[in-house]
Amino acid sequence: MKEYILVVDDSVTARAAAEFTLSEAGFEVKTAVNGRDGLKKVLGIHSEGDKITMIISDINMPVMDGFTFLKRLKMSAFKSIPVLVMSANPTDSKKTVGKNSGAIGWLVKPFNPTQLVTIVGKIVNGVSQ
Repeated sequence: MKEYILVVDDSVTARAAAEFTLSEAGFEVKTAVNGRDGLKKVLGIHSEGDKITMIISDINMPVMDGFTFLKRLKMSAFKSIPVLVMSANPTDSKKTVGKNSGAIGWLVKPFNPTQLVTIVGKIVNGVSQ
């Protein structure tokens, strides 16, 4: 069984940067282009017998935004997957909505690669213990 980190972001650049940074640090990464695609990836990965250890999601995306994605995930069988919100708009009101929707934290874009790897490592290691 493989364990993945799922990065959900409509920005090709942000997705590629997160995927590269995490892959270089030794993590297995899958990506999705919006919340609806993210939900499909969650189902697909688990149906193949693999596992998602955490999700990093943008908020402002077309088709299905990050808050809707987060709310739907938290109402599903996959509600225990930790979700880190990554957005360029870290207003207090958005952080509150994210927390109330089930996010475990917030990372500002553009992210610091070292900070991303450190945060993800702490979350993943806390999940696997």
